[in-house]
Amino acid sequence: MILLTFNIINNKKEFKKNFSIDDAANLEITQKNTESILRILELHNVLSTFFVEIPIADNILPLLKKIIGKGHEIALFNDNSSFEEIAAVKQKLEDFTEKAIRGMRQKKETHSIGELKSLGFNYISNIENTNILFPFKRLKRSTEILEKNGISVVPESISPYSQIPYNDFVFQVLPLTYYENMVFETIKNDDYVLIYLNAHQFTDFSKYGFTIPFYRKFNTGAKMTDKLDHFLNWVNENELATSRMKDYIF
Repeated sequence: MILLTFNIINNKKEFKKNFSIDDAANLEITQKNTESILRILELHNVLSTFFVEIPIADNILPLLKKIIGKGHEIALFNDNSSFEEIAAVKQKLEDFTEKAIRGMRQKKETHSIGELKSLGFNYISNIENTNILFPFKRLKRSTEILEKNGISVVPESISPYSQIPYNDFVFQVLPLTYYENMVFETIKNDDYVLIYLNAHQFTDFSKYGFTIPFYRKFNTGAKMTDKLDHFLNWVNENELATSRMKDYIF
């Protein structure tokens, strides 16, 4: 089973000299990137889970409702938001979309499992912090989904042979054939593979003055769109099953 997920996160507002855009323009880029992802998923009839960053969720409600309308799942992405902020955004999104939000994604534990359970979350998707020069670090840890206090804790997937994690950057830079082989072998070994990409990877950085490391620009924008398109075509050709997070876990 392939659990394909996307993080709806704005580009960091770090710009080259004499260039800047305001929050509204930055958010518009994120929305356009997400729309591009939605078109590709619809083309290949694939459902996925979108983790929306808590501070921007309130500003993209129509987009989130569209995502749900196409059959995808909405969950939250927490990056140092307070318990009160999480609770407020979760309630507002549920009221607006009329759908329960069951999942939370985080890079580090800022709130206890008990706190998250009290808000009605059923699962936590933990991912590694990839803000390092060389993200192909080899990780040796369990990829088994564990249940703690009634919440499923889903770790980031790792290739059982190369020990390379399935983070956003690995999909971006690895040759697609090699990546596909990783996925195939992981599914045979672990029954599922969790893949996550970030909306900002689909940004055309040639049009904007964001300051990002040169290796982070590689294969972004249209190249990233094409790569996702080819990958999902391979998934369907090989009749590999895909699922939203909440459907697989429960």
